[in-house]
Amino acid sequence: MLLETICIHNNQAVNIHLHTQRMQNSAKNLGFVAPHLPNLVDIMPRSLANKRVRCSIKYGTDIIDILFVEYTPRVIRSLKVIEADISYSLKFADRHPLNQLLLQKGYCDEVLVVRDNFITDTTFSNVVFENSEGLFTPDTYLLNGIKRQKLIAEGVVKETRISQNDLHKYSRVHLVNAMLDIGMSVVNIRNIR
Repeated sequence: MLLETICIHNNQAVNIHLHTQRMQNSAKNLGFVAPHLPNLVDIMPRSLANKRVRCSIKYGTDIIDILFVEYTPRVIRSLKVIEADISYSLKFADRHPLNQLLLQKGYCDEVLVVRDNFITDTTFSNVVFENSEGLFTPDTYLLNGIKRQKLIAEGVVKETRISQNDLHKYSRVHLVNAMLDIGMSVVNIRNIR
């Protein structure tokens, strides 16, 4: 079963064409045709109108479940570097491998996954590193997220190879995903352990 998480903000499904495209590509990769999405704003509970809403869609050949929840970002102030040989190129509803990594976070708020000494992602977001030269995202991601792709396509962020030894070259890291834009969840590099 696959999962798609879509931000609905001010009664609009944000980047819906990119999410639809990812659903189609993921389904094709697994040998089936993705189901057609209904108009999400039309079926969203009216009590969530004009709020920032996380819409989670579980699907296979058909839509299995659509859940709408008012979005409140997690407060992430620290990251623990975890070395792991993990693959997450498709967004599966089963997050067990990622949740297992999260168990290793200790006193930190989240983990920063490193594979073969190269930075990838956190368990729920892509990462964008900041220094005086600009914004950079690792080319060794776990999941090529919609927001990540959009920021690269718009020229806001550059893709580069970032090793664990390169972290000192940056001042901050932004966590980005369908729900989080640049600047919404930021961790100081000093708080990566």
